Amino acid sequence: MNLQDQIINLEIKISHQELTVNQLNDVIYRQQQQIDKLEDICKQLQQRIRSLNDNSQPSAEGYEIPPHY
Repeated sequence: MNLQDQIINLEIKISHQELTVNQLNDVIYRQQQQIDKLEDICKQLQQRIRSLNDNSQPSAEGYEIPPHY
């Protein structure tokens, strides 16, 4: 194998590696978008749970102890 063939083989390998890196970059970008969306959903659910808990707890004024206590 002469020098020119070696250079061509190296260029082919680099070309494949660049393609792979670009594909991986695209995958990482899409995953980050999904993570961002899921974090937003989690925050919304946390806020909703807090508001439901706040609404379900009776106030001190209107709270009566059940008769079995």
